[in-house]
Amino acid sequence: MADTKREIERKYEGPPAGGDAPLPDLTSVPGVSGVIDKGVAELDATYYDTADQRLATASLTLRRRTGGDDAGWHLKLPVSEGVRDEIRAPLSDTVPEDLTALVRSRIREAELVPVVRLLSARDIRHLVDASGTLLAEVSVDRVRAERLSGGAGSAEWTEIEVELADDGDPAFLDKVEKKLRKAGIKRSASASKLAKALDDTAPRKPGKAGKPGKAGKVADVSKATTKAAKPEPVDSTPRTAGDHILTYVRAQRDAIVELDPAVRRDVPDSVHRMRVATRRLRSTFRSYGKILDRTVTDPIGVELKWLAAELGVDRDQEVLTEHLTTALDDLPSDLVTGPVQARLSTWSGARRSGSRQHLIAVLDGKRYLDLLTTLDTLVAGPPLCEAASKKPEKVIAKAVRKDFEKVADLVGEALELPPGSERDLAMHDARKKAKRTRYAAEAATPALADPAADLVKSMKSLQTLLGDHQDSVMVRGALRELATEAHAAGENAFTYGVLYGRAEQRAAAVEAELPGEWEAIEDKGAV
Repeated sequence: MADTKREIERKYEGPPAGGDAPLPDLTSVPGVSGVIDKGVAELDATYYDTADQRLATASLTLRRRTGGDDAGWHLKLPVSEGVRDEIRAPLSDTVPEDLTALVRSRIREAELVPVVRLLSARDIRHLVDASGTLLAEVSVDRVRAERLSGGAGSAEWTEIEVELADDGDPAFLDKVEKKLRKAGIKRSASASKLAKALDDTAPRKPGKAGKPGKAGKVADVSKATTKAAKPEPVDSTPRTAGDHILTYVRAQRDAIVELDPAVRRDVPDSVHRMRVATRRLRSTFRSYGKILDRTVTDPIGVELKWLAAELGVDRDQEVLTEHLTTALDDLPSDLVTGPVQARLSTWSGARRSGSRQHLIAVLDGKRYLDLLTTLDTLVAGPPLCEAASKKPEKVIAKAVRKDFEKVADLVGEALELPPGSERDLAMHDARKKAKRTRYAAEAATPALADPAADLVKSMKSLQTLLGDHQDSVMVRGALRELATEAHAAGENAFTYGVLYGRAEQRAAAVEAELPGEWEAIEDKGAV
C-alpha cells in the first residue's frame, strides 16, 4: 500500500498572476524565530478524474506530479475542513492500482482520464522555532491551469499556501493567519487548486459570455446505472414523513461510499462503521415499509445483509479475541495453566487468515459495486408510498411504536424462559430487535425530537445489556472449542473451564439485571 501523510493546510488569495505577492514579516508570528528561504520549485501536475468529474464532486483529488521533493502520484482524501490524508505512490505512466482501488466506490467502472494540468512556480519559505524545528511551510504559488478534457480553457492566478509541519499544533495556523489578515491577505474562496482550475477553465455557457460555467457537475445516477454516488440537493428542513426518512437513508448511503477507502486502508473502526451503516439502512427499509415500498427495498435489504456479513467476518473474530484476551489477562497467574495465550493466538490467527484479502476482493467485486449503484438509483428516484406525503408526527411515530412493541414481546418471551439455550436465543432476538428500534428512533429524532432521542438512549442501553449476554454466549462457545483442542493436544484445559465459569456468571448477572432494566424502559414508553 502507498504511503499516507496527514496534510493540514490553509490557502489564501494572492494578487493577480504576474503581480507581486509580498508576504508580511512572519518572524513576528508568535513562536517563529526564523524564516528560511528554500527557493523556487517548478511543479508540473496532471489531475485525473472521470469524464463527469465524480472525484471533484466528492472533493477528492488525484494527480501525477513532477518537480519538488515529493514527485509521484498523490491521492487526497478529505478528513475535515483544511485537513486531508495524502496517499502517495511512486511515479508511473498510469494510475497506480492501489490508488484506483481507493476511489472505486466513487468511480465504479468509469475510466480515469486527465482533466487539468497545473504548472506552478512555488516560492517556498520554512517557518522555524528557536531550535530550528520546522513549524510550517509557507509558499507563494504562481499557477497556470490548462484544461485537458471537457473544454480547452486556461487560467492563471497566484495563491499563498500555509501547511503545518508533521505533528504540529493546528493552533499555530491561527497565529499565521492573524498575521496574514492584518496584511490584507484573505482566505481563498476555492477549497483547492483543482477546484479553482475546474471553475475558471469550464466552458462558457451560452448567453453568458465572459463568465465561466460551473464545472464538476455529475450526471443523474437515475439515468445511467454506472454513475457514482453524489449528494443530491435536499431541503434542509424536511416537511413530510418521506423527507425525513430519505434524509436518513441518504446519510447511510453516503457513509458506506465515504468509508470505502478507509476500510481498504484498514483504518481503525472503519469496518465497524461501514457495517453499522449497512444495518441502519436495512433496518430503515424494514421499519418504514409504509413510506418506502418494500417490494423495491426488500431485495436491496438482502444485499445489505450480505455486505454486513462480509464486513463482519473479520470484525466478529476480532471482537471475540479481544473478549477472550481481556478475560485471560484478568485471571490471577496461578489460575493460568498451560500455553493458553499461545493457543488463543494460534486459534485467532487461523480464523482471520485471508479474511483481509477476502474483504478487499468483496469491495472490488461486481456484487458490491452493483449494490452501490442500486442505492444511488433508489435515492435519486425513491419508491415512495402514499404515507410518505403525510405528516411525520403520525406516520413515523406509528412505525417506531410498532418496533417497540415487538421488542416488548421478545423481551417478555425471554424473561419467561428458564436459563439455557432457548433463553439465549430469545435474548439475542430481542437484542437484534432493540437495535432495529434504535435505528428507527434515530431516523425519527429530527421529526419527533426528545421522545425519539430518549428512545434511542433506552434502546442503546438495552442493546448493550443484551449484547453483553450474547458476548458471553459466543465466548463460552469459543472456550469449549479451545478446551477441546487443548485436551486433544495433551494440554491442561483447567484455565478454559475457569474462564467458562466466569462468562457463565456474567450471563447470569445480565439475566438478573434484565427485568429491572426493562421495567424502567417500559415506564418511559415509546414515542
